[in-house]
Amino acid sequence: MHWSTFPAATRLWFACSAIVTALFSPALFAEEAGPYKISAQWLERLSEAMQAEVDNGKLAGVATLVYQNGEVVHRDRAGFQNLAEQKPLGEDTLYKIFSLTKPITGAAVLMLYEDGKLNLDDPVEKYLPALKGLEVAKEDGPNGRPITEPAVHPVTIRELMTHTGGFTYGRFSQSQVDTLYVEADVLDPESTLADMVDKLAKIPLRQQPGTLWHYSVSVDIQARLIEVVSGMPFDQFLETRIFQPLEMHDTDFYAPADKAARLATTYRPAEGGLEAVPNTSFLSKPAFLNGGGGLVSSMDDYLRFARMLLNEGELEGTRLLKPETVRMMASNQLPDNVQGPNWAPGNGFGLNVAVVDDPAKAGHLPVGTYWWWGIQGTWMWVDPANQIITLGMLQNTDYQYSRAVHGKVSKILYGPLEN
Repeated sequence: MHWSTFPAATRLWFACSAIVTALFSPALFAEEAGPYKISAQWLERLSEAMQAEVDNGKLAGVATLVYQNGEVVHRDRAGFQNLAEQKPLGEDTLYKIFSLTKPITGAAVLMLYEDGKLNLDDPVEKYLPALKGLEVAKEDGPNGRPITEPAVHPVTIRELMTHTGGFTYGRFSQSQVDTLYVEADVLDPESTLADMVDKLAKIPLRQQPGTLWHYSVSVDIQARLIEVVSGMPFDQFLETRIFQPLEMHDTDFYAPADKAARLATTYRPAEGGLEAVPNTSFLSKPAFLNGGGGLVSSMDDYLRFARMLLNEGELEGTRLLKPETVRMMASNQLPDNVQGPNWAPGNGFGLNVAVVDDPAKAGHLPVGTYWWWGIQGTWMWVDPANQIITLGMLQNTDYQYSRAVHGKVSKILYGPLEN
């Protein structure tokens, strides 16, 4: 039927509907009218935007993937795995995912919780007695040692999983406690998780447990907790309980010799372009099994993990977690008086993942989206309301730039439509 054969009133209604649709963002549509389908137009813009980042010389390469309603609706790569060799990114390229390790470690802790081996409100010292009786920095003291006071309560496992335990990283903030972390080399790659806990036992907490969201080594402590409670080395637990069941065959703490050629090179900004960072430390099994940031993985492997989460604990007939456990993981677990990350407004925090509660402040991501990212730019967004997973893989040491890239992607997929 030709457009001109419709009655005038019908034509007017279609025209007005088209105008109204164009005025609203995908995120608003999703919130007010239920789940929506990502359009080819948005995905085309995503590809163009990522290619532009490579073309302007700020990024060696980036891979993006969008999965909705049981299928991959977008998969694209721009740029190179290795600039010097002009080797393009491949579907099987391996990436250092850094803090995208954290959700995997969190899932492992929750599996032990379901096994009845621990409770989230148990004190950590019940399993790691070296952390018993920790003091808390009260104010700066002489000789670089803070004046301390007793902790108001022992740090709990839930506080480890919400970064409210009072620990720190030593590199993302400044205090006498942070300096002590640096001096002790808490995350020494030549040490072990057990060594790390022994070091932490000698350093005061940076702040009282349960009072502040503060990014920290808490997830590495979780890794040691898993070892003690399960009786297995951390990497063996992940391999046996998560990677093998989910068929994540390319995820490990290093890229072995037969996979080394697939590992993407990291780049850092330098005068006149990008400078390569050697992959050497990721080509052999490390002594320190970094639960907060040590894994190497592929896009396909991480998609399988993310699909398990989106399916509330199950993938292709294999169940790792109960639905109610995943819903707990993906809901705000912070105390009423504690705000989420101050660098990620609009977010609360679940168990090893951030959780969106205000899309306007959170870069358009819908309410209930849970996510995290790695310091070299890898990211995961799981949007249960719209059955969407968004993944990105890149290797760049400029984490502020990486966050800007993430913002561009969220605006394209969920922000106001532009002509």
